[in-house]
Amino acid sequence: MRLPPAIIPHTEELLREILRFTGPADVTLSRYFRDHPRLGSRERGVIAEAIYGMLRNKTVFTNFAESGAGPMMRRLTLLGLVDAVSIESIAGLQPEETEWLQRVAQIDRGQLPAQMRSNLPPWLYERLVERMGEAGAMELADAMNQQAPLDLRVNAVKTDREAVLAELAKVPVVCEVTPYAPLGLRAVKKPVLQNMTLFKEGAIEVQDEGSQLLALVVGAKRGEMVVDFCAGAGGKTLALGASMRNTGRLYAFDISEKRLAKLKPRLARSGLSNVHPVMIAHENDAKVKRLAGKIDRVLVDAPCSGLGTLRRNPDMKWRQTPETIIEMHAKQMAILTSAARLVRPGGRLVYGTCSILDEENEQVVTEFLAANPDFSLRPMHEVLAEQKVELEMQDYLKLLPHQHHTDGFFAAVLERRA
Repeated sequence: MRLPPAIIPHTEELLREILRFTGPADVTLSRYFRDHPRLGSRERGVIAEAIYGMLRNKTVFTNFAESGAGPMMRRLTLLGLVDAVSIESIAGLQPEETEWLQRVAQIDRGQLPAQMRSNLPPWLYERLVERMGEAGAMELADAMNQQAPLDLRVNAVKTDREAVLAELAKVPVVCEVTPYAPLGLRAVKKPVLQNMTLFKEGAIEVQDEGSQLLALVVGAKRGEMVVDFCAGAGGKTLALGASMRNTGRLYAFDISEKRLAKLKPRLARSGLSNVHPVMIAHENDAKVKRLAGKIDRVLVDAPCSGLGTLRRNPDMKWRQTPETIIEMHAKQMAILTSAARLVRPGGRLVYGTCSILDEENEQVVTEFLAANPDFSLRPMHEVLAEQKVELEMQDYLKLLPHQHHTDGFFAAVLERRA
């Protein structure tokens, strides 16, 4: 079935806006689709897939587009659309465009230079090669340029993994258990969750397995006082609340009212009553200071470059620069230092990011420990053994898409001396 000719100008208009990189691609897409309600679900799906395909393959597609004729943005648009559907599905192509697209399709990408094939900005590719060698960097880049699967977390307050698997099989939705997270499921094909009873009743939540493991290493227990310092829309907050078996007190701090608003419907579905969302002005807010030295466990899922989430957010690699990474490092240090004041003697502080860069991960932890001698690093292999997670790690949790089939995640467990 051919797509309507209007698909090309719609995709081109959207791509032009997204390539300005003034905001997240998914936000721009959502706004565009709201403004164009006549676009059908199939058209929206193809446009989104074409845009994300373009963002994933931007370096290669820009190189290919130099050989065509006509406006550059149209050529890039056509390459994105052909990445999403077949050439035959696209109406409105000129004969010379069809011929050019067919020629491009025959190019062996394996013969292209490694940096071009990586589809990473040169500064990021060079850093990965320096750390992992060219073969390792390419393996990671290839994995980050694939679409992420849909991972779910079973809400243990309401049900268990076996019961959810049985219910999903009736729909039918085929899922596999995740290899590391004890409450995780991975959908073989992405289902539409919003209409499913399991989702509406809060038995399942969308959460990458890596994010589930980050919540797990906090080790939150029944009756404790816990803080999720950068709660966002609350995926890890809900996982922590369930780990606490809906007891104790769990504060969800965030500086964004909009992000905390997204937590409310999820919280209502979850059945948790131990979660207290709190909007703060900044990391040194008086609401934070009041809890100094009283909290058993604090999770700092710090603002970061997001470069571990490129499977879902391919625009992030084009929006970040070496300068933004330096700014992130300073912000991460300030937030971690402030959050540490909450931890009681003998308590636990977990620092995590969805970044793959040392500057946002190990370097932050090393700098923090040097400035805070009352904290020490708890080796990650001990923490994972505590949680009965069979995953080989040394001092830190370091998850990578090509090795663990999760997003890129980092975590360090720090404990305050009693």
